[in-house]
Amino acid sequence: MACCLFIPMTHAQEQKKGRGKPLGSVDGIAITEPQVRNEGADDLESLELKKLREKASYAENEYEILTNALERVVAEKLLAAEAQKQGISKEELTSREIDRKVQEATNEEIELFYETNKQRIKMSKEEALPQIAKYLNKQKAALARQTYLEKLEKEHKVVRSMEPLRFNVNADGRPVQGLPSAPVSLVLFSDFQCPYCKEMSETIKEVIKNYGKKVRLVFRQMPLTSIHPYAQKAAEASLCAAAQGHFWEMHDLLFADQGNLGEKDLKQRAGKLGLDTDAFSKCLDGKRYAAQVREDVRAGSSAGVDGTPALFVNGRYLNGNRPYEDIADVIDEELGGKKQ
Repeated sequence: MACCLFIPMTHAQEQKKGRGKPLGSVDGIAITEPQVRNEGADDLESLELKKLREKASYAENEYEILTNALERVVAEKLLAAEAQKQGISKEELTSREIDRKVQEATNEEIELFYETNKQRIKMSKEEALPQIAKYLNKQKAALARQTYLEKLEKEHKVVRSMEPLRFNVNADGRPVQGLPSAPVSLVLFSDFQCPYCKEMSETIKEVIKNYGKKVRLVFRQMPLTSIHPYAQKAAEASLCAAAQGHFWEMHDLLFADQGNLGEKDLKQRAGKLGLDTDAFSKCLDGKRYAAQVREDVRAGSSAGVDGTPALFVNGRYLNGNRPYEDIADVIDEELGGKKQ
């Protein structure tokens, strides 16, 4: 007698099969899963973006843990090497060179800390002063330890070869300035209605001016529609202009007047740039680049972006409106430590 072989369905197959079943009905008319998903599309997309950001956050937290652990291991090995060099135990070395050199916080320091921070302290002064003393003493001990470790590091050979955390922010087919051969790739996620993004755009112009062919800039869209209602259409408008070869000119016009980003304003800017206004209007009204903007938002979320501006220097994440010096420091590291 023959017997059938049971092969269980995969999760994807189960989901596909489940979607064929009605999720409800009204007067016998079925309510399908696609209908329900369409109704909840915005919330589902927000949930997906949250999931992507959480995955990136896990990577960031893991990297931070490993970085801190590496520093602790380096510190212990430095102390052990110096103790062996001096022919004493690590405990004796630590006691002599660190613990005995820590001066306890004075009453004046404790009082000053309290007066400076009393608006944030949620306990009486009598309760707070002993806690402040413990905190300041702990800070002094940590500073003494760090100072001594820095001294030891100059006397012993220490090499750190842990690579910086990098995210893959593929930028193919996006507006770009610079050569593909540039050793440093800058990928900027930005929002045309965001005032900090406007400031960052000026900083990036200075970076490009000073680094020239060493850097390549890619612009990706990150409209924060929950707080910037005109940002989505402005993003689409910039890409409609890009289709006619004028992305960066539109980029500058959008940032120049962030208070006027309605659809009528966007179309006027197209005319100001001498674009084919009929083609631009069809592009904007037809939401031709809405999907591409969503792809950029997903890409940014996958790399941990939850605000703008956000810059990636060879995949290294710099969040927020950073000053020129912060960006230059990372670029210089990527170029091998050569200051520009």
